[in-house]
Amino acid sequence: MSDDALPVRVRAVVLGAGPGGLAVAAELGRAGVETLVLDKADRVGASWSTHYDRLHLHTARGLSHLPGQRIPARFGRWVARDDLLAYFADYARRHRLDVRLGVTATEVERAEDGWSVAWRRGDERGRIEADIVVVATGYNHTPKLPAWPGLDAYRGRVVHSSAYRNPAALGARDVLVVGPGNSGAEIAADLAEAGVAVSLAVRTPPNIVLRSVAGIPTTGLVVAMSPLPEKAQDALARVLQRIVVGDLRRYGLPTAPRGVISQLRRDDVTPTIDVGLLKALRAGKVRVVAAVERFTADAVVLADGSELRPDAVVVATGFQRGLEGLVGDLGVLARTGRPLVNGDAELAAHPGLFFLGYSNPITGNLRQLGIDARRIARKVAGRR
Repeated sequence: MSDDALPVRVRAVVLGAGPGGLAVAAELGRAGVETLVLDKADRVGASWSTHYDRLHLHTARGLSHLPGQRIPARFGRWVARDDLLAYFADYARRHRLDVRLGVTATEVERAEDGWSVAWRRGDERGRIEADIVVVATGYNHTPKLPAWPGLDAYRGRVVHSSAYRNPAALGARDVLVVGPGNSGAEIAADLAEAGVAVSLAVRTPPNIVLRSVAGIPTTGLVVAMSPLPEKAQDALARVLQRIVVGDLRRYGLPTAPRGVISQLRRDDVTPTIDVGLLKALRAGKVRVVAAVERFTADAVVLADGSELRPDAVVVATGFQRGLEGLVGDLGVLARTGRPLVNGDAELAAHPGLFFLGYSNPITGNLRQLGIDARRIARKVAGRR
C-alpha cells in the first residue's frame, strides 16, 4: 500500500479495497496484469469495520477465504468482525497489492484506448487511463431509509442499522427494529440478550434457517444442492426448515411467501441465518409486530393501525449500491441501481468494464467473490 503519486496509466484499475477488490487485484497480479486499487477509506475492508460489534461471518471459515490465502484456524469456525479485518489487511500485505487509500474514484468514462477513471484525494484531482476497470465498491454501499410519511417530523430517535454498534451505545430500553433480514434479526437478538424490550416490524416474512445443521454449515448444504432445479432446492430447504426451525406462526411470524431459493432469485430477499433471534422469540423477548406504515410527531404507526412509542427505532432496511455517480451515464445499471452484469460478464458496448460483488449469492458472498475474481483474471489475461 502506498500514498505516493498516482500513475497516469496502468493496465487495470480496481475500485474498492473490500474483499472483492482485494481478491480480483490478487488474481490479476498472479496473471501478470499490472493492477492499481483505489479506495476512499483509510483501511482495506473499511465497510466491515462499521458493522455492529457482535458480528461474525454467517458462512463457515472454510468457505469464506479469498483466493490464495486461507483464514487462520485460530479465528474459529465463525470469524469475528475484527479478525476478518485483520485477515483482509494481511491479505493485502502478503499479495503485495498496490492499494491507494484515501483516494475517491468519482467517475468512470470511455477513453480512446480503454477507460478513464477520475479521482480525488484531498485537494488533488487527476485521471488514470486503463485497459480494464473493475468496479468492486460493494453490494452494501449506501444505507437505504424508506420514505415513510411523517418521518421528517418525528421527534424520536431513528438509527440505520449501519450506525448500530451495541446495546450500551444505543442506550435505549424499548426499541423497534424494522426489518427481519440478517442485520435486523441479529440486532434484535443482541438487544434482547441485553434485557432491552424489542419489537420487530415485519413486512415481508423471511425464510429463517440455522447457521448449521447437525454440524454442517448451511452454506455447505446450499452449495451441495445448487445443481438441482429451483423447485427441488426450495422443497428440500422447506423440509429442513420444518424439522430444525419449526412453525414460527405461534410467535407471530408468518410463513415466507416463497421458498428459500425462489425468494432470493425473484425478490432479492436473502434467507435470515439465525444467530439468536429464534431463542429470543421463543423466550418472548422479541415480539413481532406489523410493518411500519407512517410516523407522527411522537409515534410510529403500524400497518394494522396500532401505535408504538419506542425509545429508539433501528432501521434495518438494507442498502443501495450507490453507483449512479460513478457509472450512471454509461447505461450499465438497472432501475434498481444494480449493474446489468456481474463477474466476468461484459456488456458488448463496454468491453473491459467489469463489476464484482453484485450477485448476492445464497452460497456465500465471500466464496463467490473468489470464484468471480478468478474468472475475471483469466479473461483479462487471455487478451494479452
